[in-house]
Amino acid sequence: MTSQQKLDFRAIDVDNHYYEPLDAFTRHLPKEFRARGVQMLTDGKRTYAVIGEKVNHFIPNPTFDPIIVPGCLDLLFRGEIPEGVDPASLMKVDRLADHPEYQNRDARVKILDKQNLETVFMLPTFACGVEEALKHDIEATMVSLHAFNLWLDEDWGFDRPDHRILAAPMISLADPEKAVEEVEFVLNRGAKIVCVRPAPVPGVVKPRSLGDPVHDPVWARLAEAGVPVVFHLSDSGYLAIAALWGGKSTFEGFGKKDPLDQVLLDDRAIHDTMASMIVHQVFTRHPNLKVASIENGSYFVYRLIKRLKKAANTNPRHFKEDPVEQLKNNVWIAPYYEDDVKLLAETIGVDRILFGSDWPHGEGLADPMSFTADIPQFPVFTPEDTRKVMRDNALNLLGINVAAAA
Repeated sequence: MTSQQKLDFRAIDVDNHYYEPLDAFTRHLPKEFRARGVQMLTDGKRTYAVIGEKVNHFIPNPTFDPIIVPGCLDLLFRGEIPEGVDPASLMKVDRLADHPEYQNRDARVKILDKQNLETVFMLPTFACGVEEALKHDIEATMVSLHAFNLWLDEDWGFDRPDHRILAAPMISLADPEKAVEEVEFVLNRGAKIVCVRPAPVPGVVKPRSLGDPVHDPVWARLAEAGVPVVFHLSDSGYLAIAALWGGKSTFEGFGKKDPLDQVLLDDRAIHDTMASMIVHQVFTRHPNLKVASIENGSYFVYRLIKRLKKAANTNPRHFKEDPVEQLKNNVWIAPYYEDDVKLLAETIGVDRILFGSDWPHGEGLADPMSFTADIPQFPVFTPEDTRKVMRDNALNLLGINVAAAA
């Protein structure tokens, strides 16, 4: 890792998070769905998330109090833990009350000023596990996410006049007609991005591909509006694969894990998500649709390209356009900070790389701007290349003229 670079512009961080308050899903949830949706139940001093009438462990402590310190697990994810140091000792926590910026927009904007960030994509934490937990009840899924989006716009704003925070409403495709209604709802409220789970779409009879033509009205509307789709790391249901090998079938945020689960699953969900979008011709039917992979790493790209090439060679009549070129044209990638950014640039081009810090999560960066230390410096990357990664590529993803925004 090189030293942190000083920038003469404010950056755009596409991977920022809030910590949801206990009423994020219940504040606007209709009474008749209380038992079927998300509930927060307290037993003594412990609060549990109950989703679809089952205790859910995606987030073990949904109060987020105490809360993990941003970036404290950096060495763990870089594989640089000093010899003799217990990985568990890296975990540090703070009182939630000491950090209003985790749940309050005005407090967060003040932090953005200190961090030299102009704009951030604001993404969920707890909510990333809800659709999987409710996949057996599609009606409750759609109602619950609508209630969540009402809370999100109320507390954070899909897009306020200062444009500092772009909160991403959650869109489920489980009910195709309701999905279109929800997209129209969030667009009318000013949403500039939407978040879709990287996973097969739950269905009444069986799951569906994201590329199933039944979802075309959603992709068409987003393409028409110029609003990109963010596929953020979530509970994608892939622990069902680990269960085939004797592992757990349900996601748990913390606690002892079998390393085989990570080897089996890793970035498989985002790999398969992008494959479904490309192979099932979403970008052929909707060439203006833009999507971004955030907090999924970048190494899946190389395996995906290899497999797309093979699929195109063996099924030439299926592909109306070069699938690899569609990946390079329609997909933006936010790599993990420990990834090889130079290799990614050589593979898909520097114009499709985004900067994301995952702040304030423990596995992210303590200082978002330290991401520049992981970007190759001149002559490998020019100052213009660094600016693209740290700012301009995000503007292009949003459809904003870079020169006008300079």
